[in-house]
Amino acid sequence: MKRTPLHSVHVELGAKMTPFAGFEMPVVYSGIKEEHMAVRNSVGIFDVSHMGEFIIRGREALDLVQKISSNDASKLKIGDAQYSCMPNDQGGIVDDLIVYRLPEDRCSEGEQAFMLVVNASNIEKDWSWIESHNTYDTKMINISDHSALLAIQGPKATETLQQLTDINLSEIGFYTFVKGAIAGIDNVLISATGYTGSGGFELYVDNKDAVDLWHKVMEAGKQHGITPCGLGARDTLRLEMGYCLYGNDIDDNTSPLEAGLGWITKLKKEADFNSKSLFIQQKEDGIKRKLVGLVVHDRRVPRKGYELVNESEEVIGEVTSGTQSPMLDVPVGMGYVDAQYSKSGTPIKIKLRKKLIDAEVKRPPFVEIKK
Repeated sequence: MKRTPLHSVHVELGAKMTPFAGFEMPVVYSGIKEEHMAVRNSVGIFDVSHMGEFIIRGREALDLVQKISSNDASKLKIGDAQYSCMPNDQGGIVDDLIVYRLPEDRCSEGEQAFMLVVNASNIEKDWSWIESHNTYDTKMINISDHSALLAIQGPKATETLQQLTDINLSEIGFYTFVKGAIAGIDNVLISATGYTGSGGFELYVDNKDAVDLWHKVMEAGKQHGITPCGLGARDTLRLEMGYCLYGNDIDDNTSPLEAGLGWITKLKKEADFNSKSLFIQQKEDGIKRKLVGLVVHDRRVPRKGYELVNESEEVIGEVTSGTQSPMLDVPVGMGYVDAQYSKSGTPIKIKLRKKLIDAEVKRPPFVEIKK
């Protein structure tokens, strides 16, 4: 079992640890609801160092990124980030990821550099997949084991971090980044991204600097009641926003078009990419099933694999994710349904053993967030 560079910090804080994607990770510290609400109302800090990072560098680096990703990386300027997915050859998804267009200070003339940030559970699979498509003049470097990642999220994230840097953080636009000094640590990649919907930053640092950075951020956030947050709150936060989780809502057998990720699937980009022709055909033929949000009219939480049925009790789909929304205090979830039932407001039933629970389709996000 791997450990992140912050493992000792979590143990010291009394976090409940759990195995996740081959890592021993904090699932909860003080309580999922308390951690969740801290991010929604003030600021929380997460260790997400289990995520994978690959550097793609070379004269044809863009060609490789374009081949393996569905979004259009040619639109990226240095300092831009882009949400994307890696389709497989059968119209499914190898992984979803963030693509960063890096500065070219470490590049030779004519080279470009990108960083791909991938899910922890898919690091080896993704590396092999990209490597199998690297027929280009491009070098791949897996820096996952050398990089730590802290997510500082919530409406008070900027105020908290601004105390630690001369960089004007309010000028870093959503899905852009800068590299610079923060908390006395040089060369930190400061990215205005996150998986919570409450705004904030993700900080990429060398392993050796992770503990120092954590403590300095905690000290800076004291006045705002900064709260360490585990994977439990990370999941409830992303679910309130309707963000996909790989392995639940998307996987090797789900199409990005079915999953509502058509906006990152650029069928008109010049470069060819895996399954592009399949997706074009799928769009022309019409999507047969769609990923939808679900609001439950009951106290019971829908779980992955529960069947979804219509008024006639015919199976029309299944739940992929579910939780109790701390903001709404009702259960919410996501699941795939036959396309005819995907309109917001459509009544639907969730099969829980021999009982049927009333729910309705709702387009996420389920909550309105202040940032």
